[in-house]
Amino acid sequence: MNRTISPTSEACTNRLTSIGDALYVIGGKWKLRVIVALLEGSKRFNEIQRSIDGISARVLSSELKELELNGFVTRIVHTGTPIVVEYQITEYADTLSGVLNSLSSWGAMHRDKLRRER
Repeated sequence: MNRTISPTSEACTNRLTSIGDALYVIGGKWKLRVIVALLEGSKRFNEIQRSIDGISARVLSSELKELELNGFVTRIVHTGTPIVVEYQITEYADTLSGVLNSLSSWGAMHRDKLRRER
């Protein structure tokens, strides 16, 4: 049977692919939280870890490396004594502002809904 893809089906496939790509890069429990923690300005590793409840040093290190590879975070090494390493978000991370605002609004609405149902 020769089947052609309708525009609706193709649009759905494209949308699923795009969402999959986005989730691959920013998905998971910690990545967006790390980005939000850095919105206030550059921070050292321990400052980031203290600002995100429950994240381990190993996981934070891994997340920072992945965020750096994908262009969301920059690692800045200040040479001197002592050597200081800071992390800051990039201009590219600003492209997530709509996503972050939408997730924050939806999360607050969902939390309120759950509270009302109890």
